[in-house]
Amino acid sequence: MDGDDLGSVTSRERDKLPPISGAPGRKAKPPLPTPGSLINALHHRQLQLRDADMSTAPLDFKHVCELPPIGSLARPKQRVTIDTLPPEVKAPFPCDPVIPLRTKTTKDFLKEMERAALLGDWREVRDFYLTTFDSFIELNAAFKREANASFDTTEDSGLDTKFVNAVYDSLLQTPQDIQKSVLKGIINSLLREWKGPRTKDDLRAYFILVQNPQYSSTSTYVIYAHLLRQMAALSEADHHFLVHWLKKLPGQRFRQPVERLLQFISTRLFPAEPDEVPPASKCSWWIPSATKVLALFNAANSVSSPPVMPFADFYNLTLEHIDFMEEYRTWQHYGNSSRFSFCQFPFILSAALKKAIIQKDSEQQMINRARQSLVSKVSRRQRVDMNLLFLNIRVRRSQLLADSLDELSRKRCDLKKKLRVTFVGEAGLDMGGLTKEWFLLLVRRIFHEDYGMFTYIKESRCHWFSGWKGDINYSEFQLIGTLMGLAVYNSIALDIHFPLYCYRKLLTPPTDPWDQNALVGMATATLDDMRQIMPVSQEELGVVKLYNLKPGGDKIPVTKHNRKEYVQLYVDFLLNKSISKQFAAFYHGFHSVCASDALMLLRPEEVEMLVCGSPQLDMSALQKAAHYKGYGKSDATIRTFWEVVLSFSVDLQKKLLHFVTGSDRVPVGGMADLNFKISRLDAPTDWYKRRQCEGSLCRIPVSTRSACPRIAAGRSSNISSSSPSPTRRASALSDPDASAWALATLASPSALVV
Repeated sequence: MDGDDLGSVTSRERDKLPPISGAPGRKAKPPLPTPGSLINALHHRQLQLRDADMSTAPLDFKHVCELPPIGSLARPKQRVTIDTLPPEVKAPFPCDPVIPLRTKTTKDFLKEMERAALLGDWREVRDFYLTTFDSFIELNAAFKREANASFDTTEDSGLDTKFVNAVYDSLLQTPQDIQKSVLKGIINSLLREWKGPRTKDDLRAYFILVQNPQYSSTSTYVIYAHLLRQMAALSEADHHFLVHWLKKLPGQRFRQPVERLLQFISTRLFPAEPDEVPPASKCSWWIPSATKVLALFNAANSVSSPPVMPFADFYNLTLEHIDFMEEYRTWQHYGNSSRFSFCQFPFILSAALKKAIIQKDSEQQMINRARQSLVSKVSRRQRVDMNLLFLNIRVRRSQLLADSLDELSRKRCDLKKKLRVTFVGEAGLDMGGLTKEWFLLLVRRIFHEDYGMFTYIKESRCHWFSGWKGDINYSEFQLIGTLMGLAVYNSIALDIHFPLYCYRKLLTPPTDPWDQNALVGMATATLDDMRQIMPVSQEELGVVKLYNLKPGGDKIPVTKHNRKEYVQLYVDFLLNKSISKQFAAFYHGFHSVCASDALMLLRPEEVEMLVCGSPQLDMSALQKAAHYKGYGKSDATIRTFWEVVLSFSVDLQKKLLHFVTGSDRVPVGGMADLNFKISRLDAPTDWYKRRQCEGSLCRIPVSTRSACPRIAAGRSSNISSSSPSPTRRASALSDPDASAWALATLASPSALVV
């Protein structure tokens, strides 16, 4: 049966049906129209409306949309507004949830803890922890000093910190089920869906949760990571509040979360067990989140005066075992974009690691510069000289300063090559010792007070730029800057003592490193910076010079209203403007060598360590790091040698270090970087040997005890061959070369260690 037959049958059956009778009192409804008749009726009605309105319709309207008329019984739709709502629905919608009132105090809580520990009934304590850590609202209810007060300033978090500390100190003493319930509550609060910006109460909750001591366990790292992720994603304004609240934490309370963050990063990088943490592919965001939160603590530490903890305590030594040059290249390529690199947060990199980055970067620049020189020679079909690979400095001792200035000026393009020094008229190959000697002699000459380039301040034991405005050779200031740059570039410590403010000025971004007229190093100065310099007047050739601190300053009296401005202008004049030309030359000399992205990773304190090394000696560490040739650590001579060295005063230890290595400063990496070696020479000789280029001491057998002083001092003398008196011993040790004499006479009558 086809469709037409089915339709006719259905129509015939429908016609046979009796009409539907209406309800009593109601008319029966007319039969429903067929689809065809309905369409015809609508079309006919449309034509009638169009013909009726044709005479009144505008001629310009080509497209008219006809709408059916609204019946008299139809009700237009109404827009629902707050005014149209019934009174019971018009209650105000609060922006922030109302925090319930909690009356428990620190004293009440400690009593409950004491009673629970005594009776073994932990129900009250369990209820408190379950309620408090269930949500951010409950955290604020428990620890906020006034539940519904705003506390929206950076100066006051509004929290009862003593209560927070008491709750956390007691948490680890509670049964395991209570500790687990706290973690479950934190999970619930972190998993809630938050929309829009965080409120200050939310920030207070994050501030409380980040101090939780439970995060020391790796079993809590998943929860900890989600907390750190949410904190890292906060806005900059919210971070600003957290930084100022964090800096108010006491020293130990501040240090504990910092150490937990560092341990979290180290464990994520190098887990003790493969299944200790989730696979790195599933939690790649852990380390970036933790590092960003650690940056908040570092910022809080930086804005604190004095700092809450030393900046070196933020170093993560584990990072020395990663591919740090890959991190550096990533940072160079992507900058501070979304691609994470530890170089975006240099506070976490140790000074030794930064030094290694600078050295690798320097070596690469040296290789590139040497390659360019070789390619240039080959392309011009010239003979290749291996000296092209080095910055060769030839100087005369009698004209040391002038020759050095001339050599560095002529070879400015070679400053980023490996340095090699030759003293004219002297045989010898520079394996590091001659370079150190060249640096030492230049620094002593230029920083001598009679030379007049720098002023020595006895109170702070620092040098500062002379404000002399007479006939100044600014190229000499540029030479000092170049020397400092070469020292950093070639990993050599200099005996230079500048105040920390000088290194802060060095790290200010240059406008154009080669524009000698550009103002550079104009760092913000404070009274604390001036305490290390503090010249009371500007004096030239015995005549006190007056300078206006501002236009017309000589006619403006200093009053209590403008004294703050006067102090700031005076500090700025002493530390910046009065030495602007001298420092500009010094600045350009330094950056002509050290213009590198790696320099941006350094703090002023770290630049000082790279330039000067560390003055702190640890001879025990040197003993552990020492190498031996022809000896063993347990040999009697070696044991006696270290007993003598460890008994020396600090001054004598520095003289010994200077005697062997050419410097009494410790490199950034510590004593282990000195490559200190003690060697045995079997062939007898009439002279002692020291190898500063290798940091090596050489033991020479001698026939009699009386020969030791003669060999060590390098001269015939009337020193008695018997054991020296303490007075004579101290006199001998006042000379660096006499250190060897003391070691020989104190250590062994038949051997000399120099």
